[in-house]
Amino acid sequence: MLNLIWSGLIIISIVLALGHDLEDEWNNHYGNNNIIELPYSAEINSSSILLLYNNTHIAAHIKKTESHAKLIIPVNKSLPELWQAIAQHQNSNNKSRLQAELISINANTNKLQLVLPQVHWIKLRAISQAAFDMAEFAVKLAIGLAGIMALWLGLMRIAEKSGLIFIFVRIIQPLLKWLFPDIPKDHPALGSISLNLAANVLGLGNAATPLGIKAMQQLQELNQHKEKASHSMCMFLALNTSSVQLLPPVTLIAIMGTQVSELMLPIILATLCSTLAAIFSAKLYARIKA
Repeated sequence: MLNLIWSGLIIISIVLALGHDLEDEWNNHYGNNNIIELPYSAEINSSSILLLYNNTHIAAHIKKTESHAKLIIPVNKSLPELWQAIAQHQNSNNKSRLQAELISINANTNKLQLVLPQVHWIKLRAISQAAFDMAEFAVKLAIGLAGIMALWLGLMRIAEKSGLIFIFVRIIQPLLKWLFPDIPKDHPALGSISLNLAANVLGLGNAATPLGIKAMQQLQELNQHKEKASHSMCMFLALNTSSVQLLPPVTLIAIMGTQVSELMLPIILATLCSTLAAIFSAKLYARIKA
């Protein structure tokens, strides 16, 4: 279903971009092939000139070749907004200079004619570029995330095989007993819940998902009323929804690197508030329904 939603959004964005570009082409919004005549106030030297546009002087550099001449105009705030937009979408790697074609220059009338670079299909090109940029970013993120996930999942597997998880369960047994009073002591569900919470605390959201599903299956086995969720299932779901987390998610670490340390305190405060709210709500609901 999510794939269909994303596909629909992409198709809608392409249609809207195409409609916008077709409107620009029909109205010739960027003045493609239009000859612009401008006065110039002074010729600084043989290769530089001052253009006069709306009582504003614009410095330009004349670049001559064997076949034609170009006006190289620095892009700054004094340029018209349309010219700045054309400069950003011209077929040139240097967007800080607007490269216009110089048609003629008349020293008698102090006027010259120029043609700005042609600009077509801006919105469609932007969508295509964004698609390629995000695809490149996704590959880099996946490669960086795979290493971090492998490291933490390996550590979790070692902890499970070595018995550290069961030691951890015994340490937090009083807390688990208070949160899940319906679960018998030493039931496998407690181990799955502990692994799930530990994965969330360490920022391993992807690793916590299968552990959470396993814990829910075990809680369903203890559930006497199969058609509705038990209090323990509601509590477990509330804890997962509140995102019990002390370390940043591995996805965030892969994106931000060492800068993620700046988010440690906000993450701890946020997860503390959300977890306390989840526990209070689940306990209150269980008491009301008791």
